[in-house]
Amino acid sequence: MSHSREEVEAAVLAYIATRDRIDAGEGTWADLAVHFTDDAVFIDPAWGRCEGLEEMRRTVFGAAMDGLEGWTFPTDFFVIDGDTVVVKWRQVIPGTDGRSHEQSGISTLLYAGDGRFRYEEDLLNMAHVMEGIVASGYQPPEGKAWPVPPAEIDRDFSVPGSA
Repeated sequence: MSHSREEVEAAVLAYIATRDRIDAGEGTWADLAVHFTDDAVFIDPAWGRCEGLEEMRRTVFGAAMDGLEGWTFPTDFFVIDGDTVVVKWRQVIPGTDGRSHEQSGISTLLYAGDGRFRYEEDLLNMAHVMEGIVASGYQPPEGKAWPVPPAEIDRDFSVPGSA
């Protein structure tokens, strides 16, 4: 079932507004949880497949972002096709020399209704991320460590309920 464009767009704008607040230092990545269903699936390029909102809070909205304070992820644009949304964004790493180091990324989201998404797949070039980290000289704040994905990662990016 496809929802109205207006409903999907309202959900996307709310999701982006939350990301913008996080970038501004007003909240944490866990605040994004309100935009997802309890059984949502999130595919992260480094952490792999996370199933369910609780796992998402622990991993992609928690451990994966801990130590990356000061990084921002501004949105460039989004497109909507039925219940499918693609958001184009940048990952901006603050440099020790005062310059920013940027990578390009996209997120594909599937709208579930009631203002929430049931799936997100993030794509970005991890080689570019690593190059940006080295070039920036970025180090996690004192008392924090680099987030380290698990050794075994589930790379299944399939959408639940699709054939």
